[in-house]
Amino acid sequence: MTATAEKTLNLTTNPEMVEWPETHYVFIEKVGPFQTNAPQAWNAMHPLVPEIAKNNQVTGYTSLYDMEKQIYRAGVSIGAEPKQLPAGVQYERFTGGRYAKFVLTGPFSQLGEATGRTVERVRELKLPLRKAFNIENYVDDPRVTPEDRLRTEILFPVE
Repeated sequence: MTATAEKTLNLTTNPEMVEWPETHYVFIEKVGPFQTNAPQAWNAMHPLVPEIAKNNQVTGYTSLYDMEKQIYRAGVSIGAEPKQLPAGVQYERFTGGRYAKFVLTGPFSQLGEATGRTVERVRELKLPLRKAFNIENYVDDPRVTPEDRLRTEILFPVE
């Protein structure tokens, strides 16, 4: 008989309340089921980042999403209003605001499960949510950070 190790999520369960700053955000938007649209949005966005970076300072990788409306945005934050963006990329000055932040440490493949758990936790804690995009902020660069140490902030907009 072979024993199998169950993989557990390295996920914070008590959120930290934070202020997300106003952000210059460049993105590709997809509408529909996240399971298919999130990978499609990132597959379209990643090849455009070098072109974006030619004329803009890329400061981070972030997705914004609305679970109710099934809107998913894969994008990068930049240091100022954009200059010379490639075709197909949109720009928004994202206002930010107050958020409840959970942190997943581990591979991006665990994000679906982690988001499900954070939704449950938000309900358990009865956090007062406001109408705004949820955020996934990818803290570490997967090209240089081992997969098991990647940190992703999962943020819910709170009143």
